[in-house]
Amino acid sequence: MGELPICRCRCTNHEEFVTETHSGISSCWRDRARPPGGQRQDSRPSNDGSPLTFSKFEEKKNTEKARRINTMRRFFWGSPSPPKRHDTSESHTYALKAYQSLEPGDFPGFLKILRSPASQRLHSQCTAFLKTIEAYHALPVQKQSDHVQDFYQSFAEHFNGFPETQVTHIMEHVEKLVMTRLHKWVFCHDSCDDEQKDLALQRRIRALNWVTPQMLNVPFPNEKTTVTNDPFLPALTALIEMDAKRAPQDKIACVSKCSQHVFEVLSTSNSEPANADDFLSGLIYVVLKANPPRLHSNMQYVIRFGLPHSLMAGESGYYFTNLSCAVAFIEKLDGPALNLSSEEFEAYMLRQSAPSVGNKRQQVTSDTQHLLEELNGRQEKLDQGMDDLNVQLKKWVQAVHSQLDEATTQLATVQKEIAAQNEVFSSSSYNGSPQRGDKDLLMQELTDEHEGPKDTDC
Repeated sequence: MGELPICRCRCTNHEEFVTETHSGISSCWRDRARPPGGQRQDSRPSNDGSPLTFSKFEEKKNTEKARRINTMRRFFWGSPSPPKRHDTSESHTYALKAYQSLEPGDFPGFLKILRSPASQRLHSQCTAFLKTIEAYHALPVQKQSDHVQDFYQSFAEHFNGFPETQVTHIMEHVEKLVMTRLHKWVFCHDSCDDEQKDLALQRRIRALNWVTPQMLNVPFPNEKTTVTNDPFLPALTALIEMDAKRAPQDKIACVSKCSQHVFEVLSTSNSEPANADDFLSGLIYVVLKANPPRLHSNMQYVIRFGLPHSLMAGESGYYFTNLSCAVAFIEKLDGPALNLSSEEFEAYMLRQSAPSVGNKRQQVTSDTQHLLEELNGRQEKLDQGMDDLNVQLKKWVQAVHSQLDEATTQLATVQKEIAAQNEVFSSSSYNGSPQRGDKDLLMQELTDEHEGPKDTDC
């Protein structure tokens, strides 16, 4: 043990000094620092038989433990007081009014309001939460999901007085802001097996590429169009685009767009809207045809970090549920589901036989033959029309020539009669010339008599 410290005030009660030096202050110094006339009060905890130093150690240990717990709570949930304390300041009231006037889908407007001085409190809460999750990104993905959902709930409490629809639009902006930043930390996390399941699902879909729409009872709108283009191409494109999005709501929007295209294609097959069975069959065909990248990871990302109302209500929830059913059907697909025997199904999966190739070739041959027959029919009709037009043109030319010949003959006859009449007038000129008007009238009558009715067609 080291030497005992020396009391510089030279107190006589050295034993008391030795006892009090465990706390770092001598008793004689406290006596001098005590105001005059004051009575000494022992503020130390009562000694119940245990040494005084151990009681102080336990108290310090409990205080340190409580401090660590509060620090961890502040890291993940922020300060516990803001959601419960109602700020009635003018700035906070102005910020709430600005959020209330926000248009749906106006994400730039939301960022402008969030970064304004009046909304400093909400902006600080978002920033602290994002930095905390980024710092503790090694936590299991399920814990991160719980923290994100808790943050959604605590942030929505600031807008308790708003209508439910308006709160939904605001929280969609919050989700897009938060998850766009956290996507690289939480998507396909190392603490889960999403990557392995993505590869397994991709291999499964690739092994089922022989499945035809006829096996799934997908009602194609027109079987002739399979040669030129695929009517489900817009749906395939929308489903593949899902992997390029970061926010869960944007991924759900891709699923909704894909489903709407499927409904549009199926609705053209008959006059009635497509039912639920036809839609699910069409969606299964689209998933098999597209084989979208990281499909399992994208679906789990939406489930873990998306807003609950996006998956539990509305069209988006219905479409996402059907996509989950389609993936589950593909994972458990067997022969009876395709009206095939187990032996045939295994043979197709092992590439021992490929009926889909024969069916496709037969379908392509049939469609090509149908198009050729249709083109031949059109060509025959065109040739027949040209022949009829040539015949009519020849008849019209002959009729014109005949009318011209007849008109030429009549003109020659008239000219001869006019010449003869002139000779008669000349021979009788010595008896006196007739009036010019009578002569012209006589010539007109002779001309009309020999011309006959005019042919308007000529």
